[in-house]
Amino acid sequence: MPAASAPESPRRGLSIRGLSKDFFGNRVVSDLDLDVAPGEVVALLGENGAGKSTVSAMIAGIHPPTEGTMVWEGQAFRPVSPADALAAGIGLIHQEMRLLPDLSIAENVFVGRLPMRGAMVDRETMNRRAAEQLQRLGLDIPPTTRVGSLRVAAQQQVEIAKALTLNARLLILDEPTAALGGEETDRLFEQIERLKQDGVSFIYISHRLDEIARIADRVAVLRDGALVATHDTAQVPVKTLIEEMVGRSVDRMFPTIAPPRDQEVLSVDNLSGVDGAFRNVSFSVRAGEVFGIAGIVGAGRTELVRAITGADPLASGSVSIDGQVVHLREPGDAIRAGLVMVPEDRKQQGLLLDQTLADNVAYGNFDLMGRRGWISPGAMRRFAQAAISRMGVKGQPAQSASVLSGGNQQKLVIAKWISRDPKIFILDEPTRGIDVGARAAIYEVIAGLAQSGMAVVVVSSDLEEVLGLSHRVLVLSRGRQRGLLDREALSHVAVMELATS
Repeated sequence: MPAASAPESPRRGLSIRGLSKDFFGNRVVSDLDLDVAPGEVVALLGENGAGKSTVSAMIAGIHPPTEGTMVWEGQAFRPVSPADALAAGIGLIHQEMRLLPDLSIAENVFVGRLPMRGAMVDRETMNRRAAEQLQRLGLDIPPTTRVGSLRVAAQQQVEIAKALTLNARLLILDEPTAALGGEETDRLFEQIERLKQDGVSFIYISHRLDEIARIADRVAVLRDGALVATHDTAQVPVKTLIEEMVGRSVDRMFPTIAPPRDQEVLSVDNLSGVDGAFRNVSFSVRAGEVFGIAGIVGAGRTELVRAITGADPLASGSVSIDGQVVHLREPGDAIRAGLVMVPEDRKQQGLLLDQTLADNVAYGNFDLMGRRGWISPGAMRRFAQAAISRMGVKGQPAQSASVLSGGNQQKLVIAKWISRDPKIFILDEPTRGIDVGARAAIYEVIAGLAQSGMAVVVVSSDLEEVLGLSHRVLVLSRGRQRGLLDREALSHVAVMELATS
């Protein structure tokens, strides 16, 4: 790889001095200094747009720096491609998964570097080595399984297993636990600790600030592309980190939510899925209520709400809206009945990223925009503008959805469905991969939905989120309903005792 003029490195590992990056004349990272020692985890924090991903991309050879120098293991380092970085021992696990859905787990893990036996792929070795990494992460799935059949959490673990087979000496983990539950996160952290003992370094990017004290040795905080704070320990109050990230005082993360009304809007009676993912689940949700569904990954939370909205078939049980049993054979039936859902994977299931904001809002709402099937471009633009303005989406109707931040993409999905003024609003992992500033905005949206009289169901792996938002919480474990807790009885201990039973 091309040589660079190197500053003196205070120690082995990675040393960055004066790193800056411009895009089209706009400086997005400015004069960054950062050191990562062997066997150390440095947490890199900041809101969406703070520059974290750009810093990672420069280290990983995706984008060349505009200014500044890097030293890696005592040598000048300026990769011109990801292959350069990988060859040097630096790997990046992206927040957005980049797996090939039609290939097996093992093929994805070793794509581009398949083990060979003569002129043939050595599938026995490939499957065995992939299985070893999956077992280290606690993922009990055959390596021959097609990736497209896996849930989001399992796909994220495949990404992690792929990086671990690289034998990298520096791993950049960009939101590695965004789709993982407590048990999967614990296994990942155990693996990180083992790799640290072998001298492997980590740059750890996460919006789950409670993780930082558990896994990081030091903390660096970015805001608007500049390093605004460093801490030589990870034992820093979450409130302090949030205020450094957003540049202002944050006194309250969760909004005050008014008591629910008496009217029962949604009733689920003895519901079971055809694949056994959940069995005999019963609950009801009132108008103006935020109803949480908690449980570790694999508990059947997503499968339950998908079945309620007609996305997946039911084996038995019934769903009622406003006291009337409804037969929801597809999501369209649910939408017409006043029940909508924001799915857990907004990029794959909630949006068409290469389409405009106006197009994304329009899909699913054509019946509201025109008469007798005729829709003018002007009517669609006005409808979309009203929706994105109502939700505070930072973007214009003609913009591509792909250029929005994670928080604004999530607002766009909500804007699409809120335009219908539904009776029931289900949000599956509403803040996955979203920074703390945008997260607070989403919480305000949820409170506003409830205030307007909608019945709101929130499914989340973030226990703090469920506790902070919900009037009541249903706890699932291995597909079984373990308890239904009122707000007065809610606590971390009470929910986890049920979730792990």
